[in-house]
Formats: sequence, structure tokens, C-alpha cells
Amino acid sequence: MDDRQLFQLIAGEAGVSSSQVEKTVAMLDGGNTVPFIARYRKEVTGELDEVKIRLIEERLKFYRNLNSRKEEVLRLIDEQGKLTPGLKDKILQATRPTEVEDLYRPYRQKRKTRASVARERGLEPLARYLLAFPRQGDPQDEAQAYINPEQGVATAGEALQGAMDIVAEEISDDPGIRSWVRDYTYKNGVISSSVREKGVSSVYEMYYDYREPVGRIAPHRVLAVNRGEREEFLKVSVAVDEEKVIGHIARIWVKAPSVTSDLVMAAVKDSNRRLIAPAVERDVRNGLTEKAGEQAILIFSKNLRQLLLQPPVKGKVVLGVDPAYRTGCKWSVVDDTGKMLEVGVVYPTPPQNRVEEAGTEFQRLADKYDIDVIAIGNGTASRETEQFVASFISGYGKKDLQYIIVNEAGASVYSASELAAREFPGLDVTGRSAVSIARRLQDPLAELVKIDPRSVGVGQYQHDVAPKRLVESLATVVESVVNYVGCDLNTASAPLLSYISGINATVAENIVKFREEKGRFTARSQLNKVPRLGPKTFEQCVGFLRIPGGKNPLDKTSIHPESYELTQEILKICDCTPDQVGTPELRSALARLAPPQVAARLGAGLPTVRDIIESLSRPGRDPREDLPGPLLRSDVLSLEDLSQGMELRGTVRNVVDFGAFVDIGVKVDGLVHRSQLSDRYISHPMDVVAVGDVVTVRVLEVDAARKRVSLTMKGTGGTA
Repeated sequence: MDDRQLFQLIAGEAGVSSSQVEKTVAMLDGGNTVPFIARYRKEVTGELDEVKIRLIEERLKFYRNLNSRKEEVLRLIDEQGKLTPGLKDKILQATRPTEVEDLYRPYRQKRKTRASVARERGLEPLARYLLAFPRQGDPQDEAQAYINPEQGVATAGEALQGAMDIVAEEISDDPGIRSWVRDYTYKNGVISSSVREKGVSSVYEMYYDYREPVGRIAPHRVLAVNRGEREEFLKVSVAVDEEKVIGHIARIWVKAPSVTSDLVMAAVKDSNRRLIAPAVERDVRNGLTEKAGEQAILIFSKNLRQLLLQPPVKGKVVLGVDPAYRTGCKWSVVDDTGKMLEVGVVYPTPPQNRVEEAGTEFQRLADKYDIDVIAIGNGTASRETEQFVASFISGYGKKDLQYIIVNEAGASVYSASELAAREFPGLDVTGRSAVSIARRLQDPLAELVKIDPRSVGVGQYQHDVAPKRLVESLATVVESVVNYVGCDLNTASAPLLSYISGINATVAENIVKFREEKGRFTARSQLNKVPRLGPKTFEQCVGFLRIPGGKNPLDKTSIHPESYELTQEILKICDCTPDQVGTPELRSALARLAPPQVAARLGAGLPTVRDIIESLSRPGRDPREDLPGPLLRSDVLSLEDLSQGMELRGTVRNVVDFGAFVDIGVKVDGLVHRSQLSDRYISHPMDVVAVGDVVTVRVLEVDAARKRVSLTMKGTGGTA
């Protein structure tokens, strides 16, 4: 497949022009990152968004890997002297890895098989005789010539069996047969599971006697069945109409009338039962697992993006609390800039139950630091701590104090990390966790980038998917969000900087070190002095780094320095100066401009002109601030307080294929099944809700024994 064919193929899959693909690929091959291309090379790509560019990048990698495999297969077959022009053309035209592997199968070096043993015993000519389908003669008589006890062929029957083994393997290696049976099984097969050992209870009981068409099984059920099988609770199989499969193979491989037709037919049945069916079942299950894994990764990625984009709570002094039972609740006061002010521990939960003492301590903290919000981690003892905090707030009475439950997933991972130890060398693990919980409320993105994305608790069967693929996908999400939001060059941590376009972990550390040694950055140009930050890295990263209060007012915008001259020309048209960036006067002047006319007048690209005008109007804009803020509370409910029909507001904590989990302020998150998310049909829960959404729900059922709450959003108005 040459480049022209490759670009056309990707263009069809991505829904863009071949020219757009070609130019985008050239940019990617030139060492440009996806965020940079999407933001600063719109004229080159025809304004492709980041999603399209990443799709092009992904398909490019797929087809280049496929081409590499094709070249290897062609070489291996050619070395055997068996590469024909027709076979070469089929391999070159293949568009799926399975097609290439099916074509290569007959030439692959095999381990010892029944067919290879038969060939070693000299039975290949007898197999050719069977497939010649003679109309006369006796196969038993023909097989007499191949009796050779020294070679392990003692009888004519053994000779015929060996020849049939060769035929069975050749049928199995037929790429057309493999492809047809695989496709037929995908379309008509049934996957089933049963209990491995009767009388054993497990979370997989719904799959103890389960059947579903292969083509209809939901991705999350595939992963559930796989896990049940792996944990040895389930036996799983894929079945298909064997007679139809054998009939199809026979129509291609068996000719009649012939004295060898029955023998070849027996070889067909053996080939399907022993070779084709087990291999196709593995292929089908692997395909289902791969597809389910991709769905799980997609769900995790979308949830992670929403979690990272939760709006920051600015200007608030926060008391972060890491709940626990025996060891007490570690707390930390963090000022409105995220600076830790004080840490300590209280014991309001069992078995200590020192509620009055804890209340006195919290009153001291609230008075001393004028605390606005108490952030409680949602781990062990979270709800008992919440009850204590709600009671404290009720009796405090001096100010409008509120609390919120914060998702603390991964906080313990961060707290035990080398990074946390460097940030807070004087604190133990739980103390660092309390600081992290408080900061997660103030700026979720800045805090969450410090931990492995797999640990943030918004996935679906994430432990059952390919780890490498998951890590790559989640890293891409974090990179996308960090560059979408941008960051303050003078306050961003090394982990946050490491996700900025073009910057790796070493350069990020060097930026922080440079800042610590030389003082605050006053101009973007100073990045050129950072060790190992070369011209290419500067080009890729600089537009995503902001310097509020720097020497050049344009440095606080998302305008790339390469466009500063063009920006000056636009300011001249407005009769304004850079010092007026962000002022009502400049915004008013910019609003009167017609971007197409400005672009034509200045000989500039229209997308760039539009972006410059937007950046000048809203310098330093944080796109997260356009989203609704988190739901703060001042009271608490218990499971016993809930009743059918009760209407509540809650926060979406996780979205999965079968519904959404909502924190409504009780000990467990309630489930809104996908059938209860909307009055209209939806193809997926994400069509209606996202992580962090504040929604209005109504209680359908409370199962106190199993600690489950069923909710509905029908007729409630949905998102609050």
C-alpha cells in the first residue's frame, strides 16, 4: 500500500479529505504534537479538530504496523520459494491483520502436528490422491503402497488416516474457509456460560446459566464473563450450527461422485472439530474481548476527561479531611492559593467516638482560618465523618460554612509517592492525603495529574483491559485536557508541565528548577534558557504556557509568539495597545471587527485571526469556569431517611455502559439504570450525563439489606 492509497483509506475512515490527511501526517512526521497542530496549524489541516487529528494519528500507526507485518510475511514466504504474484497481491491488498495472518497460515512454520508427522512418513502423495477425487478404484488398495512399519505406518488404514490428517490441516489453513467460518460465527454464534462448580455462590450468579448471541452481547458482559472464567467460577464457550459450517466447507472441498469423497468429507468434519472451530472460537472471543476492552477504555477516557475538567473552586479556604476509624481523621487547612497552613488529627468516628473534642478542634480551625468549605474524602469512614461534619456545621452558626464529599481515589497512591514526599517532607502519608483532598476541590486538574490516571476511580472493568493500551489512552486524555486548559508557567508543578505539548518529564523538572533558582518567569522567551528545552520544544509548548503579570501582556494569552506581529496589527486596527488586553474598551473594539475582512486585509489565515480575537477578548480564560460548580452541602442523609418517590440533587460519580452512579449524600452511591436516565431512547448513558454533573433524581427503591439505591431521572428535569 503506497502513501496515496494509505491517505485515501484513512480519509475514508476519518471522514476528511485525502489532502487533509496528507498534510496532517506530514505535520506528525515532522515532530509536531496533536495539541499544537489542532490549536496552531488550523490553516494547514483545514481546521481539523483534535479528535480527527488523533484518529488520523491512530489509523496511521495501525496501517504502518500492518504494512510492516505484510513486508515481513512476504519475506518469509519468499524465502521458502513459494511467493506467487497472486499471493503477493492478496497480501498487499489486505486491510486487516487477520487477513494477512490467514494468508500466511499455510506457510507458517508449525510445531509438530498430526499432519506434519504424516508428511514425514511420506503420505503427502496419498493426500494428493484423495483430493484428486478419482471416480474409480479403491482407496484401500491405493494406500497399500504407503505401508511402511519402519516409518510408523503399519496398515492401509493408518496410511489413509495420515493422508486425511494432511487434508484436514490444508482445509484449516485455507484463508477463505477461516475467514468465512469466523464471520459466520460472529453473525450467528451464541456465547454461553455455566457454573463450574454447583452450589458455589459468587457475584457471577447471573451468568451461571447464560446464553446470548455473539453479535449482541454488551461489552461489559464480555468482560464480566471473562473475569468469571478467569476466577474459575464460570465455564464459557461459543457455539454455532456445525452442520451449516461443515456444509459450506464441503461445498468447496468435496467433489462427488468419487471413491474418495467420503474420506475427504470425514477430513472436513475432523478439520472443523479439531482445528477450525477451536481456533475460530479463540479468534471470536479475542475479538469480543478486544472490542469490549476498547469500549471500557473509551468509557474510562471520557469519564477521566470530565473529571479533569471539573471547575476549580477558587478563593476558598478549605479544610481537607481524610476519614478513618481507628487511626482518626487526618485534616489539613489549605489557603485560597493551595498553600498548606496546618495539619492535625481528630477522632470523631468509631471506635474512639471523641465527637465533642473533634468539634472543639474544628471550631478553632474555622475561627482561626475563616474556613469556607470542608472537603471530605469518600473512602473508609467517609459517611460517619460526614455526619459529624454536618452536625458541626449545624451548631457552628458563625458563617455560611458548607461541606462536600470529594472523590479521593488515588490520593493514597499520590501520598506514598516520591513527589508527595518532596512536596511535604515533614508530613506522613495520611497528612499528605488530607492536603491532596483539599486541593482536589480547589483545582482538580492540577492535583489529579500527580497520580496514575488508572487510579482515579472512574473506570469500568479497567483491570480487565490491555494495560499498555489503557495507559496510552489515558495519557492522551490528560495531555488533551492540560493543553486545552493551559497552565500558569510560574505556578504549575512538574507533573502538570510534563503533559504540556512537547515537554517531557526531564524538561518539566528543569523548568521548575530554573524557576526556583532564577525566580519567576517574566517573559515566555526565557524558556529558551531552560536546559534541554530546544527550539522545537519551545515552538510546541509556548502557546500553552501563560505568564499573568509578565512584561508582555500577550504572554498571558493563548496567542502563540509566532503570531505576535499579526496580533499587533489587529490591535492597531482597533486603535488599541497590548496594555489594553482584556479591557472592556478592547473587547468592544474587537466585537466590531469582521474576521474575514481582517484576515484578507492582513494576508493572514482566518482561523488564526479568529483565535487571536477570542484570546484578546478573554485573556487567561479557563474553559472550566464555564461549567457549573460542584454541589456543596450543609446537611446529611442516611439510607434510612430515603423513601420511594423522594426527590434529591446529587453528583454523578461514574458513568458505565449500564447506567450512572450518583452521590446523593448517603453512604452508598445510587444507580440510575440506563433505562431510567431519560424519557427518550438513548444509545448510551453518556448521551445524557457525565462525571461531575449535578442532577435531580427520584428514589425508586431502597434495598437496605444489600445497601443499594435505585434512582430515576425520568420526569425530574435531568441535569440540575
